[in-house]
Amino acid sequence: MQTFLILTVNLLLLWSLVVAQEKKQITVEWIYSDKSEELTALPKFVWLEDNTAILYDLRKLEDERTFEAFDPQSLKREPILDMNKAVTSLKSYVGEDDTTTVLEWPIAFDEQGTRAVYLFEEDVYLLNLKNAEFHQVTDTEAEEKSVNFSPDGSMLAYVRANDLYVYNIEKQSEKALTTDGSETVLNGTLSWVYWEEIFGRRDIGYWWSEDSKSIAYLQTDESPVSIMHFVDFEPQVPRVIEQRYPKAGTTNPIVRVGVVGIDDAKTTWVNLDTSDYEYVARVKWLPNNQRFAVQVMNRAQTQLDTYFADRATGETKHVFTESDTAWVNINDDLYFLDNGKHFIWQSERDGYAHLYRFTMDGELVNQITKGEWSLRASGGPFWLRQAVSAIDEETGWIYFTSLKKSSIERHLYRIKFDGTGMERLTKRDGTHRIICSPNGKYYFDTFSNITTLPSLNLHKNNGERLHELAPPRKEMFSEIGFKYPELFTIPTSDGFPMPAEILKPKDFDASKAYPIIYHIYAGPSAPTVFNAWNRNRYFDQILLRNGYLVVRFDHRSATAISKILENRLHKLMSGPIEMRDIVDGVKWLKSQPYVDGERFGIWGWSGGGSFTLNAMTNTQEFKAGISVAPVTDWHYYDTKWAEFTMKRPQDNPGGYERTSFVKSAKNLHGRLLLVHGTYDDNVHPQNSWAFIEELVQAGIPFDMMFYPMRKHGIKDRPARRHLFNKMVVFWQENL
Repeated sequence: MQTFLILTVNLLLLWSLVVAQEKKQITVEWIYSDKSEELTALPKFVWLEDNTAILYDLRKLEDERTFEAFDPQSLKREPILDMNKAVTSLKSYVGEDDTTTVLEWPIAFDEQGTRAVYLFEEDVYLLNLKNAEFHQVTDTEAEEKSVNFSPDGSMLAYVRANDLYVYNIEKQSEKALTTDGSETVLNGTLSWVYWEEIFGRRDIGYWWSEDSKSIAYLQTDESPVSIMHFVDFEPQVPRVIEQRYPKAGTTNPIVRVGVVGIDDAKTTWVNLDTSDYEYVARVKWLPNNQRFAVQVMNRAQTQLDTYFADRATGETKHVFTESDTAWVNINDDLYFLDNGKHFIWQSERDGYAHLYRFTMDGELVNQITKGEWSLRASGGPFWLRQAVSAIDEETGWIYFTSLKKSSIERHLYRIKFDGTGMERLTKRDGTHRIICSPNGKYYFDTFSNITTLPSLNLHKNNGERLHELAPPRKEMFSEIGFKYPELFTIPTSDGFPMPAEILKPKDFDASKAYPIIYHIYAGPSAPTVFNAWNRNRYFDQILLRNGYLVVRFDHRSATAISKILENRLHKLMSGPIEMRDIVDGVKWLKSQPYVDGERFGIWGWSGGGSFTLNAMTNTQEFKAGISVAPVTDWHYYDTKWAEFTMKRPQDNPGGYERTSFVKSAKNLHGRLLLVHGTYDDNVHPQNSWAFIEELVQAGIPFDMMFYPMRKHGIKDRPARRHLFNKMVVFWQENL
């Protein structure tokens, strides 16, 4: 009997060991697969004008997916589309051999929730949700783009061959609103620098009036902009691709704003002299549809002026000016109240991003939010700044997201117009992405923290959670061996607590010295440390398994805490100022007994690639580094981004000299892997070629990986798998 018990215990121990070993390990192949996407998939959603929503649940199997109506009052959720019938209808246009089995999320729904619009084979298609039937709107050789519904849902607007068109859905008729579009004249669509730097990778070049009778639009003249070239390797005789891209200090596209009536297709130009401004930053209609606001900015980006333009005449009235000795950040928090007496505006005039109330003549009424903390958007690219989630004029509440609790979290707050009654509505520690219903009575909260997978919840506007639409997928995650990072702070030499996180193995031994890899981005107000779920940490698990500790920390100007900290980088971005904090952080880590200071690595992408080169050519702290798609000299980057801190090269030659890693390349310390895509239209390969030439001249060996015809993100799965597996090998060989 005793022998049997011993045998049984041994078998159980063996079985538990086998189970533990069979626990799925994260691989690069898994990271860039459907399986990893499923882990954090959440329903897509859009609010409609009646304060109900449309959902599309990505957690369901593909053949079970459809669009669903969701009522936040009753919590009723039901299908509103016969998906099979809709796919059959689509195939009657695009051909039965088309492989589509389920529709994806459309470009847009109308605000009434009756139709959706798609682009298939560069033509526009309308889907009637009720009868599940498609209608082909365009059938042209030219590509249509920038498609959207009018507010009343009766029309579509879109751009073809750089002209703006509208389509009357009931009459099934198209009308051209502009006719002068060309290779260099763009109507209602954006040039590259506006798409990337001003409108945050959204092709927003026109704006419907709320009465659906007019469209304000941006016209761009790109003829003076310099041309870049890329060579496609695939044709036997390679084709040359051209891109108009204004390099720092060179000529920008010339832009102006017009307003065109839908009925007469006649454009009235806004009466502003294009020589008086450099950039058109934002356009927004006032509630009465008779005027719209136009925000313009000077070349140095130190002054932003807001004008009200008359729809009928184009005449303008100057309303207010925002200025800063370093630069003004563009934001999307401008709201005109329905009472016609006031507007709300986000400003950094006291060094922090806060809300202010003004009269319609631009006179300040009061500062609404105050304190040594900033408003901050809860989602989207870091350079888009829209923190207000809703304004409920009936009750006098403004709902917004901010960093008040912590710079590494995002929370929803509300406050009265007079600045009283402020309270935090989101209670769970972590990061909350908030999207409110049009009437501000409900909101969807996409929530996660460093140990909690993303979930989607419905709340009332007092913070009460009403329904969990998609809980964290713990059942899937339990199959994966995953170690959570620890959040902490690292002091600089003058005592600033830099937000930080570190990943240590389960069997961490404080008496052992581990090699460490520092992942960096470091742009102004572009933090990497969040109390949120982050897909970047999947790759960290692979590095951890290979024996490395992984760390992130943000120098003070990257934390997004204040404009005061951002302004430290005036005329010296990505240079010695940030590097002082970074070296302080690295030296603090090296002073810890569990860190092998002789085996310290650094890597980053884009701005992080730049800082990798900065660190490896201006310090001797790193044994190895990987730089992906780096800006190596601000002369090679675009006007809008390079000049907001650096100004023009002719105005700040010393700053450009001190921040050029081409100039410091000869001082490279440690082994470098340099990575770039040959069709990177954001950070041109020229940046890497220039840096490489200096290494060649200095006789410095390095490693290089270029990806044919990949853009800045090197996004396709085969290239990503190849790159990140190569990175693992590089660390094994050099760290």
